[in-house]
Amino acid sequence: MARQIGPVKARIEYTGITAVTAALRAMPLERAVRAGARLGGWAMNFDRPNRPIALKNLEIAFPEMTPAARLNILRKMYRSWGRVLAEWTHLPELSRANVEQVATYEGKENWDEAERRSNGHGLFVLTGHYGNFELMQIAQSVYGYRLAIVHRALRNPLIDAAISTQRVRYGNRIIERKAGGREMMKMLRQNWMIAIALDLDVRKGVFVDFFGMPASTSDGIARLSLATGAPVMPVFMVREGDTVHHKITILPAFYPEKTRNREALVREYTQQYTTTLEQMIRAHPDHWNWIHRRWKTRPPGESRFY
Repeated sequence: MARQIGPVKARIEYTGITAVTAALRAMPLERAVRAGARLGGWAMNFDRPNRPIALKNLEIAFPEMTPAARLNILRKMYRSWGRVLAEWTHLPELSRANVEQVATYEGKENWDEAERRSNGHGLFVLTGHYGNFELMQIAQSVYGYRLAIVHRALRNPLIDAAISTQRVRYGNRIIERKAGGREMMKMLRQNWMIAIALDLDVRKGVFVDFFGMPASTSDGIARLSLATGAPVMPVFMVREGDTVHHKITILPAFYPEKTRNREALVREYTQQYTTTLEQMIRAHPDHWNWIHRRWKTRPPGESRFY
């Protein structure tokens, strides 16, 4: 869990964000999304601490690109997050009657197959901080597919509480990331679908290839899948152009096998999950959060570079 900031700073941040979200909430959705994109572009100009991190990540991921091309991806990312913020303010308006106006399925047959093969014993939803992942989680529950979301608390407890409240509005549940393995096992037995973002740096993980560089990655989902037999189904939210419509993109699931060396399988599956995420990022690089220090933890003997 990240160390929380002080109460005064937390209140100042929260007050500033709520002023912005109140203005976006007062607008019709499409107008709010356009305003959010402009706000995101403006935010990029002032976010000096995070820009070097993002540009370093983009250099790792796309060494063949020119600096101008990488900067363009970063600009689009900020505009994308501005749209996500605007849409977040309108999430309470979602219902089964209108959800198809903003989110429809692509690859739903993969979900149905994974459900069938899980035989009532739950499954994992593999995702990342990609596109409007908050809408992805909530739209799923509006459609009737409740998710248990593995959650890493934010440094600002007020913002964290607001996000958590939104996530459980339609019946989803939250599993705290720290020591959440036992809770996940319990919820799988209750046939829950557990959503895990696998795109964060972890101190204790396995090093797998991510854009050609070793990245320390949690092997928890691979271990739990092997232990329980639960399928791992990649699901990502892809925006259609600059519109308010998204595709809940569902890829073929990974089905665990137990016929070979367990540790080798854990690493192999973690690599496969990470490669899937990389492929989605390459397809829509503006959808991913480039300001995270994804390659912060280095293999023994390698120095850090952030």
